[in-house]
Amino acid sequence: MKKAGILNRHLSGALAELGHGDGVLICDAGMPIPDGPRVVDLAFRAGVPSFAEVLEGLLAELVVEGATAASEVRDANPAAAELLGDSLTGLEFVSHERLKELSAGARLVVRTGEARPYANVLLRCGVFF
Repeated sequence: MKKAGILNRHLSGALAELGHGDGVLICDAGMPIPDGPRVVDLAFRAGVPSFAEVLEGLLAELVVEGATAASEVRDANPAAAELLGDSLTGLEFVSHERLKELSAGARLVVRTGEARPYANVLLRCGVFF
């Protein structure tokens, strides 16, 4: 049994399968999930787990070379916008509609219980060497 890091076996296994350039969508409870990507649904109750908790946990395990979020987050959810800006380098903003289109190409979707709007980010995996 693992003693640290992500303990959820489905999420841990899915992360181990990722490679350079793969997309990982971390999304709130309301984001439409496209057909295709593997989904690990962590949502338990409204707000649990939070977007911030899941983002922090994934960033501790992944090499991220870029990220994309919806520009609407800046006005609708300033706390999430600040979190994204503080946590990610190379963050790009697109419309929410475009983010939904891009999410169809993700390899993995991690759904949180977040109940605040536009708490979504598409991470692009990097390589550690």
